[in-house]
Parts: sequence; structure tokens; C-alpha cells
Amino acid sequence: MSIPGLTIIGERINPGFRSTQALFDDEDFAGIQALAVRQAQAGASYLNVNAGTQALRDPKFMIEVVRAIQAVVDLPLSLDCPDYTVLKSVLEAYDPARARGRKPVINSISESRWELAELMKIRPCKAILMSSEQERDGRSVPNRSGAEVHEVATRKVRRLLAGGYAQGPDDFFVDVSIATLAADTEGVIRMALDGIRLVHADPEMAGVHIMGGLSNLPQHLPAKAADGSDLRYHLECAFLTVAMPMGFDTVLGTPWRDYRLLPDDNFVLREFRRIIALSDSDALMAVVDLYQEA
Repeated sequence: MSIPGLTIIGERINPGFRSTQALFDDEDFAGIQALAVRQAQAGASYLNVNAGTQALRDPKFMIEVVRAIQAVVDLPLSLDCPDYTVLKSVLEAYDPARARGRKPVINSISESRWELAELMKIRPCKAILMSSEQERDGRSVPNRSGAEVHEVATRKVRRLLAGGYAQGPDDFFVDVSIATLAADTEGVIRMALDGIRLVHADPEMAGVHIMGGLSNLPQHLPAKAADGSDLRYHLECAFLTVAMPMGFDTVLGTPWRDYRLLPDDNFVLREFRRIIALSDSDALMAVVDLYQEA
């Protein structure tokens, strides 16, 4: 059971998971279908579909994956591929009727890949808007502040609405990009949280969803926290505990993770709050306290 008010986009149909890569390698469509059903039964509202480099080598493979998934679940799909031509063919093959008329999601549109926005004119779509970076002088550069995250998100939403690409703010998911805590020396997680707060507080952005993927957050950390608890799980829950009151409402995650809000006295939550206020080596040293006993 997920947290009330939290939408989950199921992340598991992605070759970044070794078990899913094996399904792709074997073209095991029955296995892919079983994975889709498991995520749907666990409470996902959308399923993300990323066929990785296999989709680039053989665009028909991703079409077959989408059709196989739509044969067994009625959830709308988030179609995840950076190649316009591949994504166009997949979107044309997508059957809205099998999702009970609900719109698919384009994952994702950035200023450096703006041509993907044209896909929203093939059929009504929602869109994930990458807001942790911007295009400047022909180059994609990372944002450095929550204010820049807000500025980029607002600029994209205005442009898409003005161009008739979407029907309203509910069609947008602002992705703030959640960084890896163990490598965050520049306050990128703090920037994401500031961006969440600013987007949510902006009346012009009312109704826009704010999201991110949690799987990056605990990478390179051990399984157990210093207090013996599940460090990776509690760290993901700690982010949600801090971010949801600010306006974060959608996660790209694993539906059976049993996400929950943590009490204030939870060890990992307390340390997480301390770490994200720090920068440089101070932040890295504080991360060690998460798993190293005093």
C-alpha cells in the first residue's frame, strides 16, 4: 500500500535491472508480462517502459514489448526512449483503449531534446519534463539552484500549453532528478528539494505534478544503517517524508517497496535531514555516519 497522495510509475521494465535485462535478452515476453502484472497488482498507476539499447537496434522490439504489456494490464504506459523515430513508432502502436482511454506519458522532454514534444501531437499525451538541466548556448548544462529548476519547469509548461501540445497542467510531471546521496558534494539533492518547493508554491504551476526517481538516491551505500535498519529503504522513505509536504507527489519507483512516511525520531530520516544541509566534504563525512557505528 503506497502513501496516500503518492502516484507510483512502475520502474521495473528497464534493462538497468539485471533480471529485466535477462528477459529482454531472451525475448521472454511472458516474463515481461508477468512483471507488468506484478507492478499493476502492487499499486502502480503507470508503467514505465524502457527497452534500452535494444530499442535503438530494433525499434520493433519495443513495439512488441508495449503490445505484450497492453495485452495483460490496463494501465497507461510511460514510454521511455531518447530516439524520436523509435518513440514515434511506439506511440503510434500504443492503444489508448487498452488503457481505458487514459493518456500515455512521454518520458522525457528536455530543452536539448525538444523535438520529443512533437510526439504529443500524434495523440493526446502527458509528459515528464526534465528540469534539472537547461540548454544554454547550444549546450545542455546542469542547473545549480532550485530557482533554476523552477525557471526551467515553468518555461517548458508555458511553451507546451501555448503551443497546444497539452490540455492542461495535469498533463505535466516536473522531474527534479534525485541525485545519489553518497556522491552529492554540490547540494544537488538540496537543489531538487528547493525546486519542488518553488514549483509547488507557484500559482501558475498549480495542478502540475512533481516527481523523481528514487533508485539513484541510495546507490553505493551498504544495506544496513548504523542502527541496524534497512538503510536503502529508509533513505528512500526519508526523501519522501521531506519532499511530499513540499509538493512532491509522483515517484518513478518499485511499487512493492511499501513506501511510507517516517516518524521524526527515525535515525535515517534525522541523518538525512542533517546531510542535505551540508556541502563538499562535510556532506560526504556525514553520509558515513549513516552506516558506520560510533
